[in-house]
Amino acid sequence: MQVLTTTQDDFYLLTLEGDLDAVSAINLDDAIESALKSQNKHLLIDCINLNYISSPGIGVFTSRLEDCEKLKIKLITFGLSTKVLKVFQILGLDKLLTIVPTLTDAQKLIANAEH
Repeated sequence: MQVLTTTQDDFYLLTLEGDLDAVSAINLDDAIESALKSQNKHLLIDCINLNYISSPGIGVFTSRLEDCEKLKIKLITFGLSTKVLKVFQILGLDKLLTIVPTLTDAQKLIANAEH
C-alpha cells in the first residue's frame, strides 16, 4: 500500500492506495504521526483507492482516533468502498469515525466547523 501526503491551508490529507495489511499499517501509523505533529486541526484520510483493510489497519484507525481527540484534531475519512465501509460498520467504527462520501463533503464539514 502507498500513503501519499498532501497539506492544504485548512487540512492535512492522507491518500491510501492499495491494501492496508499488517505491514502497511505501520506506514499509515507513521503518516498519521507526522500529520498529528503538523498541528493542523483537520486530518482527512482518502480511502477511494483503499481495496482492503486488515485488523492491524483497523487498529491504526482506532488507536489514532484517541490521539486526534486529545489534540482536538478532527479526523474525517472519505471515499470508502462498500466492502471497507461494511467492515467499519460491523465493528462499529462508523459510530466513532466521521465518514463522508467525498472530499467535497469533508471540506464542507471543515468549513461548517470553522463558522
